[in-house]
Amino acid sequence: MKIAKIETFKIAIPLRKPFKTALRTVNTAESLIVKITCDNGVIGWGEAPPTVVITGESLSSIESAIHDVLKPYLEKQNLLNYESIFQGLQTNLIGNPSAKAAIDMALYDCLSQQCNLPLYQFLGGHKSEIETDFTVSVNGPEEMGEDAVSYVQQGFDVLKVKVGKDDILTDIERIREIRKRVGNKVKLRLDANQGWKPKEAIQVIRKMEELDLQIELVEQPVKAWDIAGLKEVTDHVDTMIMADESVFSPKQAFEVIKTRSADLINIKLMKSGGIYQAQIINQLAEVCGMECMVGSMIETKVGISAAAHFAASKKNITRFDFDAPLMMAKELVDGGIKYEGRKIVLPKEPGLGIRNVQVKNNHMSV
Repeated sequence: MKIAKIETFKIAIPLRKPFKTALRTVNTAESLIVKITCDNGVIGWGEAPPTVVITGESLSSIESAIHDVLKPYLEKQNLLNYESIFQGLQTNLIGNPSAKAAIDMALYDCLSQQCNLPLYQFLGGHKSEIETDFTVSVNGPEEMGEDAVSYVQQGFDVLKVKVGKDDILTDIERIREIRKRVGNKVKLRLDANQGWKPKEAIQVIRKMEELDLQIELVEQPVKAWDIAGLKEVTDHVDTMIMADESVFSPKQAFEVIKTRSADLINIKLMKSGGIYQAQIINQLAEVCGMECMVGSMIETKVGISAAAHFAASKKNITRFDFDAPLMMAKELVDGGIKYEGRKIVLPKEPGLGIRNVQVKNNHMSV
């Protein structure tokens, strides 16, 4: 089972509503779709969205990494020797985790198809259904309250609320408004996207605790590099703290786990470089008693299907953030995961279960 051909396709899909965080505003979901064809006819799909402010990768840099570096390495390799192939993805290219992730998920798609298993079963098969949260973009308190009500009316009972922009008093007002509108039965998770300083984070989280706003967790309150600050926040509040941008690699995960700088870790394939490395991060966390969430960037159902298969396969992954395809104005993917409100059903077909992706003809193949 040798890799015969790799193709990449640029896509752009308008979002129904701008996606706003403390780091960026996204109006259109851009991505690079990867298609790997093996010599036995098996086809695997992958995806890499550019997220410059997080991974440092642009659409052109992702494309260049795949065409100029990964292609010569992968060409004509026997995919059944996948252990060495996945390790080689890391050693042949430094950084560029999204480019690696797109290749990684396409290879796992091919492998699980060859075994005639859905990918989640190939990886462990813990469960075939999961539930996603829905993200409330950072805006004014009133608009965020209206958005929150709309998502709850659509059936979502867990909201991931973006904060960390403007000042901490405004963030408190955002959460008070949302809690007032949705009531206490809806679970709220906050994501500051590195928007606070450690002392600010402690102050704002403690205030929310005093106001009994019932926050389940706060994600990445401080700068990604500030592990000491992350630990300071974790040690001085009762609310659970989740590391996101602070953890790309297994080594970074080990540092956070060893120092207990966070209570939880958010794994994203676009940070870890794909499923192979993501499994290592989850295993490290699991043996140390730390649960994980699997999240995503603004990805289509290609990337989200891969992330959902991985997340559903592992017992230690207990939280899921896979709402991005629901934000898009159109669907390009035939097959993959199926949304039933907040529930995600994993396909029974082998691999990712993706039959085709509608892409334009102006593509580059390698």
